[in-house]
Amino acid sequence: MFPRILLVSAFLLTGLAHGQERKTRIDVERYTMDVDINQRTQTLAAKVAVRFIPLDDNTTSATFELNNALNVSKVVDQQDHQLQASRSQQDFSIHVNFPDSLEKGKPVTITFYYDGRLTGQEDSPVYGINFGAIKNEYAYLMYPARWFPVSGYTTDRFAAEINVTVAKGFKAVGSGLDSSQASADKTIYKLKFDQASFPGSIAVVKDEPATRVTAGGITTAFYLRPTEAPMANAYGQEVSKIVTHFTGLFGIPASANLTFVETENGAPNGYAAPGVLFFNPRAIGKEVNSKLLANQISRQWWGVLLSPANRNHLWLSNGLANYSEMLYDAEVNGPAALENQMRDTAVEALTIDNVPVVQAARLEDYSPELLALTGSKGSAVLHMLRGVIGDENFFKTLKTFAGQNAWKSVTTDDFKKVAETVTGENLGYFFIQWIESSGAPEFKLEYTIFRTQKGFRAMGKIAQDLDTFRMPVNLKIETEGNPEEKRVEVMGTSSEFSVDTFGKPKNIMLDPDNRVLRYSNAMRVAVAIRRGEQYAEISEFFEALKEYQKAVEANRIGSLARYRIGEVHFLQNNYQQAANEFREALNGDLQPKWTEVWAHINLGKIFDITGQRERAVNEYKQAERTKDNTQGALEEAAKYLKTPYERQKKAEN
Repeated sequence: MFPRILLVSAFLLTGLAHGQERKTRIDVERYTMDVDINQRTQTLAAKVAVRFIPLDDNTTSATFELNNALNVSKVVDQQDHQLQASRSQQDFSIHVNFPDSLEKGKPVTITFYYDGRLTGQEDSPVYGINFGAIKNEYAYLMYPARWFPVSGYTTDRFAAEINVTVAKGFKAVGSGLDSSQASADKTIYKLKFDQASFPGSIAVVKDEPATRVTAGGITTAFYLRPTEAPMANAYGQEVSKIVTHFTGLFGIPASANLTFVETENGAPNGYAAPGVLFFNPRAIGKEVNSKLLANQISRQWWGVLLSPANRNHLWLSNGLANYSEMLYDAEVNGPAALENQMRDTAVEALTIDNVPVVQAARLEDYSPELLALTGSKGSAVLHMLRGVIGDENFFKTLKTFAGQNAWKSVTTDDFKKVAETVTGENLGYFFIQWIESSGAPEFKLEYTIFRTQKGFRAMGKIAQDLDTFRMPVNLKIETEGNPEEKRVEVMGTSSEFSVDTFGKPKNIMLDPDNRVLRYSNAMRVAVAIRRGEQYAEISEFFEALKEYQKAVEANRIGSLARYRIGEVHFLQNNYQQAANEFREALNGDLQPKWTEVWAHINLGKIFDITGQRERAVNEYKQAERTKDNTQGALEEAAKYLKTPYERQKKAEN
C-alpha cells in the first residue's frame, strides 16, 4: 500500500487536553540539578532545587509536572523541612503544599529528591513520542519528557545549572558552558546556562572526540553512532549555510555553534534545545534532511531566544519555524519551492478551521491539530502578512521582533506592535481575522468589461461569506497587451472594484499568487482527503470514508480520493469494493501521477489474494509500464511478478 501521512496521536479535538494552559501562579527563575545516570540499570537519581517567585498573594501551593516513571521520595523547603506533596498519574503532576502562605514577589527555593527507571518504554507525557530514555550505550533526556519538575511547560523560561554524573567512558552534553571533574569510575559534568530559556535537555554519549565540522566560521559538534556517523560532514556544511542565512534574516542567534546528538527511533524526528539539536536516526537518513534541519535550527531564534508567553501564542514558535524552513528552501531552490510548500501548508491549515489560532491551548501537545493550527496556519498567516506589508517591511519586522525580545516571553500583541511600528500601519484587522477568528473565505468574482475613450474598464465585485472579513487582495488583469495588477480591499461579504486598462481584458484572476488562505472547490477536495488520511492512519475507517466521500462528491473524476477509498477497503479485506475503487482511480484524472502505478499494484495484490494469478501478473506488468518509481513502486511490482502476494495474517492477541 502507498504510505499515508504519519501522525503522532489521534485526530481528536480535546476540550481540556493534557498540556492545556493553567493559571500560572509561580515564575521559575532557576534550577540547580544534581543527576546521577546509571546506564547499566537504566535509572537516574536526582536532587533538583527550584528557585521560583510567587506571582499572587496567599500562594499556598505550587504544581509541577514530572514523568510518572520517576518516584519522589521527598520535597523540602530552604530549611530542609519536608513539604506535603501529592502525585497525579493522570496528568503527570506533583502538587506541593506549603504550611504558610508565600509572600508575593519573594523568591522561594524548594528541593525535590526522586529516582526512577527510564527505558523509553514508559508512558510519555507527550502521547506517542518518546522524549527520554537511558540505554546502555547512550541516553537522552529532553525537556518535554518532564524528567525534572516542570512548571509552565514551554512558557516559563528559566536558567539552569545541571551537574550530571555518568560512568567513566561517557560524557554528558547539554546547553551552555560545560566543565568536568573525574573520579575513579565516574565523571561529573557541569552544564551551566544563565539566560532565561529552556536549557533542560541533556544527552549522554560515548566519551570520544566528537566529529567537529567547521564551515563558514561555524563549528558543529556531532555525536552520531557508527551507522549515521558518515553523514556528519554533509550535515555540518548544511548547518553552516542555514545558520548564516538565518542570521542575515533574523539577527544574531542564541547559539551559533551547535551540538548535534543522535537519539533513537520513536523519539521526535527533531528537537531543539539551546545550542543542541536532537535528531533520530530515520530523520538523519542517507541524505541531508535540509527542511527538518532548517526548521530545528530556526528554533534557536523562535523558541530559545524568545518564546510564547502562554500556549495560546504557540504560533509564534511553530509558525515562524515552519515559515523559516520554507524561506531556506526558497533560498536553495528558488521562490517556486516556497510556493509549492505553501500549497500543501494551506491544505494542512484548513484541516482544522473551527479553532482560532489564539486558542491553541485547547489542543493536545504535539497533536496533528496543534501542528496544523500553530505550525501550518501560523506559517500561512506569516505568508499573508508578507504579502500585505511587502518583503522589506516583513523581514525588518522579523529581525526587529527577535532583537527587541531576546531572552523574553512574547505574545501575538508584541509581534503585531513591531509590525505596526515598522510599517506605520494599523494591522489590527489582519490579526483579528487570522489569529483571533476562525474560518476562511471562499471568493466569487463577477465582472463586466466596458469600452472607454482611453481603453477599457473592468467593473465587478468580489463576494465571500464571512461578514467581518477584511483583507487586501490582488487582482491580475490579463489583457491583449501587458498584464495589469490592482489591489482591492475586500471588506464584508461584497466588495466592488473598477480597473481601467489600455488593452482589452481577456481574463481577470483573483489572488493570482494564492496569497490568501481560502477555500475553493479544489481546496475542499484536498482538505477532505487530508482529513480522511488522518483518520485512516489511526484506523478510524468509517470517519475516513466519510471524508473521502466528500472529496468524491466535489470532484467525481479525482483519482486520489478513489485510491484512498480503495486503500481503506483493502485494509478491511473488502477486496471486491477495493478493486472497484482502484479501477475508478485508474479511470479518473490520475492526479497525483503515482495513483496509476500503485492502483495497478494493489489490483495485482487483490487478484493474487483471490487466486487469479494471470490477472495479477497483468496488473504488475501494467505498473511497470508506467515507469513511475514513486516510493519504490517498480521494485514492488517486480517483487510480486516473481512471487505472488500473500494476504497478511493478523497478529493474534
